[in-house]
Amino acid sequence: MISQPTLTSHVTSISTGAHVVSASFLGRTPAFALGDGEIVLAGVGEETRLNAHPNAGILVAVADQDRLITGGDDGRVVETRPDGTMRELAHEKGKWIDALAMRADGAVAYAFGKQVRAMDAKGEVKTLTFPSTVQGLAFLPKGYRLAATHYNGVSLWFPNAAAEPEILEWKGSHLDVTVSEDARFIVTSMQENALHGWRVADKKNMRMTGYPAKSRSLSWSHDGEWLATSGAEACIVWPFQGKDGPMGKPPRECAVRPARVTAVAFHPKSLVVAVGFQDGWLLLVRLGDNSELLVRHTEIERESGAISALTWSADGRRLRVKHAGRCVLRCEHETKAGFSPSRTTPTLPTAAPAQGIAEPIFALLTNGPQRGGWMPSPTS
Repeated sequence: MISQPTLTSHVTSISTGAHVVSASFLGRTPAFALGDGEIVLAGVGEETRLNAHPNAGILVAVADQDRLITGGDDGRVVETRPDGTMRELAHEKGKWIDALAMRADGAVAYAFGKQVRAMDAKGEVKTLTFPSTVQGLAFLPKGYRLAATHYNGVSLWFPNAAAEPEILEWKGSHLDVTVSEDARFIVTSMQENALHGWRVADKKNMRMTGYPAKSRSLSWSHDGEWLATSGAEACIVWPFQGKDGPMGKPPRECAVRPARVTAVAFHPKSLVVAVGFQDGWLLLVRLGDNSELLVRHTEIERESGAISALTWSADGRRLRVKHAGRCVLRCEHETKAGFSPSRTTPTLPTAAPAQGIAEPIFALLTNGPQRGGWMPSPTS
């Protein structure tokens, strides 16, 4: 595969000097939340370091295109904007912030121990105590409603309602939580090597097992019909088409390699998934035919180390890769006139790039199998 055209020449390494908690984009600016309490805004030709959590560490972070929200072991929740403006949203003295969630309308939720506080766009705060420590938070796409994971299930809470939260039960410790785009399905990762899901309308259980390791990276496709997951020696992709989702349907396997998948991220506009591995390899896989495109390989020991997080920019032109703790990889190729093809990639078709996907990535995502660097996977 290495002899074929690849994107390896478009990958550069950024050393942050501290453990990277999250890598995201604020507009077009890469933003890194670091374990030493700093936030790095890596603009073109310049770097800005912000001491968001002085004398403390960042534990969790979430972001969209306009805001980066961080929670630390100082009990503070801090909002950072693309221009470097910071604002303290909350301060829970003596507590650690364990989980965060945010909405595009400005709402934020955070957890410490058994307590969760939800702050709406106007700044009004509601608090609820859960039966055990809250591990994960996610806002549902429809309505002001929050999903919180804890021991033995997930609670669905309307912060502005007096009613008790609705509980989706399943024995065991539930960690991360994610919600389908149409809010019909909720899926959690578990302490055991499994995922668990529910159909929200009737609380129907969906047991998703067979993983050799914990699945801690989950990513929905842009159309909401597929859920990519880590935890096996392949990217396991569950089908969520139709009213029953994956119930009674086998998952798909792609990017099959003799190394465990540690991070996954669907492209925001195409049925292409980025797949990172425990040994530092990175592939793009086109779901339609399981064809693969190499982004990064590790032939020498010093380059190895697990890919722990993947983040696409909103336009799909850039991919940030959290690698080996203190290193962030950047996959892009841009000039003042826009993205330029490498000598090994095909030229752009005469039509303009669909949906704003950049060249050369646009051509690589749209060409057929064995063209433009794509190679059929062993399972296709």
